[in-house]
Amino acid sequence: METLVKDQLHVPEVCSAGITAVKDTLYVLNGKWKLPLIVALSTGPMRFNDIQRALDGITPKILSKELRELELNEFLTRKVIPTTPVTVLYELAPYSRSLDKVMEELKNWGIQHRQRLVESRRGA
Repeated sequence: METLVKDQLHVPEVCSAGITAVKDTLYVLNGKWKLPLIVALSTGPMRFNDIQRALDGITPKILSKELRELELNEFLTRKVIPTTPVTVLYELAPYSRSLDKVMEELKNWGIQHRQRLVESRRGA
C-alpha cells in the first residue's frame, strides 16, 4: 500500500500541480520582508514608521512596495484617518489568518534550524 501511495506522488499531473501551487505561494509571499511584515502586524494595527522600526533594516521605498503588494493580495488593509497630519494604519485582514499554520511551522522550523547550526558549530 505504501508503494502505491508513493508512486501516486510521482504522477506528472500531481507533481506539476504541486509545483504550480508552490510557485503561486512564493509569487505572493516572495522576498525578504513579506513574512516578517505579516508577523509584525500580527500584534495589531501599526503606522508606517512603527512598522519600519519593527523591521530593522527595511527602507521606506521597499516597505511601501511590500505593503502595497500585501494589500493587493488582501493580506492587509490600509485605513486612512482624517487627522492633521493624516494618520494611516495598516492591519492584517481576516484572510491573513489562512497563513497561521504556515507561520507557526516556519517559526518552529527556524528555531530548530538555528539550534542545529549552533550545536553543529560547537562540535566542530
